[in-house]
Parts: sequence; C-alpha cells; structure tokens
Amino acid sequence: MLISNITFFMPSVLTLVGIPGLESVQCWIGIPFFAMYLIAMIGNSLLLTIIKSERSLHEPMYIFLSMLGITDITLATSIVPKMLGIFWFHMPHIYFDSCLLQMWLIHTFQCIESGILLAMALDCYVAICYPLRHAAIFTHQLVTQIGTVVTLRAAIIVAPCLILIKCRLKFYHTTVISHSYCEHMAIVKLAAENVQINKIYGLFVAFTVAGFDLTFITLSYIQIFTTVFHLPQKEGRLKALNTCIAHICVFLQLYLLSFFSFFTHRFGSRIPPYIHILFSSIYLLVPPFLNPLVYGIKTKQICSHVVKMLSS
Repeated sequence: MLISNITFFMPSVLTLVGIPGLESVQCWIGIPFFAMYLIAMIGNSLLLTIIKSERSLHEPMYIFLSMLGITDITLATSIVPKMLGIFWFHMPHIYFDSCLLQMWLIHTFQCIESGILLAMALDCYVAICYPLRHAAIFTHQLVTQIGTVVTLRAAIIVAPCLILIKCRLKFYHTTVISHSYCEHMAIVKLAAENVQINKIYGLFVAFTVAGFDLTFITLSYIQIFTTVFHLPQKEGRLKALNTCIAHICVFLQLYLLSFFSFFTHRFGSRIPPYIHILFSSIYLLVPPFLNPLVYGIKTKQICSHVVKMLSS
C-alpha cells in the first residue's frame, strides 16, 4: 500500500533488477551461470551416488563430503532458477515472503557449508595427528551429531535476520532490489526506518560464524602441517599432504571469495555496483561448481570410482 510519494508500507511484491548497468547483456551472462549450475548439479549428484553406492566410502570424510554436496545443490538451486528467470525470461518480481525465504536459505546454507568445512578440517586433523584413534573418535554417531549441530546452528543463528526484517521494518523507500537475488543487506537498505539493529546483527552473524570456523580450521591445518613436516619419510609426508590438499583448495576458494564479497559490499563505495553483484553471485556459485571437480580429481578413491562408472 502506498502511503506517500516515496514510502511503501509492507510491500507484498519486490522487484529484482538483476545486475544493474548490465541489463542489456544479462541474457549472455546467464549462459555461464547456467553452465556452472548444470555442472554443479551433475557433479554433486554423481558424488552423492558414488558415496551412497560404495560401502568402502562410508567413512567420516566421505559422509561429510556428501553433506557438502547436498548443501551445494540446495544453495545453487535456491539462487540460479530465479536468477535465470530474471536474465532470460524477464521475470523480476518476487513475493516479499518468498524473498525473505530465499535470503534465509542462502545465508543458512552458507553457514552450513562453513560448518561442514570445519568438521572436515577436524576429521583431517585427527586422521593425520592421531591416526590410531581416528576410528574410535569419529564414529558414525558423532558424524551424525556434528551434521545435526551444524544445521541447527545455521538455521537458528540466521533466523533472527528474517524476524528482524519481518517484524521491525514496515516502511520502505522502494520495492526495487538492485541485485540478482535476495540478500540480507540488499533488503535492509530498502527500508525507510532505522536499520542499525539489522546491520549490527548481520555483522554479528558474519563474524561469529566465519570467525569461529576460520579460527579452528586454521589451527587444525597448522597442527596438520606441523605433524606432516615432522614425518621421517618423504613418501609419508606427500601422502598426508595429498589427503588434505582438496580440503585446503575448497577452504581457500570459499573464504577468499566470501571476504572479497563481504568487504566490497560494505566498504567498496567506489567499486561499480555491477562488479560487486557479479562477484557476489559468482561467490555463491563457484563452491558448488568447483567442489565436486576438486574432490573428484584430488581424491583417489572417488576418482577411481568415477572412472569405473564411466568405463562400465
């Protein structure tokens, strides 16, 4: 309902612009995004099929990898179909509640992905630093509990972002979101009210999740490298490093892209909006796209099963 020339009260529908400044070429930009989404779906589905069908892969590392695959599929699916609808079919409108749901799904599964990477780092740490105790520590029961805690942590910590928007913000300057998907700060910036609490809580979630996970992931890999470089045999060092190299690649590409997107969004006032939005979209799509490729190539057991499946 319009109550003034520039203020909307509880709009029922919002409009996603896509990539501001690049509207004329969005149909072409959609092609690589669709290709990345297709590869992500096929690659992660193949990983899940192999891990489920091969009993030898029913180990903590591969169970965490299957959790990561499910997370990547859900994260990519919550973004790309609507994005392609904007780029290709000129369908920019989205219900306000659907926009909030998309925002919650995106940020929740980002947190889940970070938590799974932490669990994989800890699993790698125990496997290399305490190999004889690994099976006793990382039981199937513990792996299930870790997956449950990671999921609940993400859902609970992100939920207040949705509640604060829904319950606190009633008036909006505009219903047009200059973005290709519903992101927390992009929605908050539409409001015509005091959004300080929303901004503070958004920063709290980002720094709490990323700070906690990043700290323990870094400490785990410091301990891993310390142990590896004290191994007497070169062959043993290479084997141990090869076990973790895929984790490190996935960890680096996720956090480097996320920090770039986070800081350009808040402090990159001189960076053109289309650069930020392109990178924030790529940042969400690159992990689902690269993860199955990295693990498929660098993990010998998975690679051999993929070759076996294709050859048969």
